[in-house]
Amino acid sequence: MGLHSDVDNGEGNVKYILSGEGASSIFTIDENTGDIHATKRLDREVQAYYTLRAQAVDSETHRPVEPESEFVVKVQDINDNEPKFPNGPYTAGVSEMSPLGGTELRSK
Repeated sequence: MGLHSDVDNGEGNVKYILSGEGASSIFTIDENTGDIHATKRLDREVQAYYTLRAQAVDSETHRPVEPESEFVVKVQDINDNEPKFPNGPYTAGVSEMSPLGGTELRSK
């Protein structure tokens, strides 16, 4: 993921700064290109999203060349934890010709 300012002509006149949740500890930005990287593996169970702010500033004066942008990084759930059924296994039975919703669930 990355940011790019229209003012950036590629000659090093713009520097990118990142702030907000996890800036520098979890997310870093290449101040010259605006590319953002995660420095560690993210876990959705620990935190589902991060709110970050980025700004393009003049590399010499450090004055903003564009308004600050806020964006949210949502952590996708890859289901890294297997589901657990502590009282299982379970069996389910439905009688023939039973009405809709007629189920019986019992522990084996």
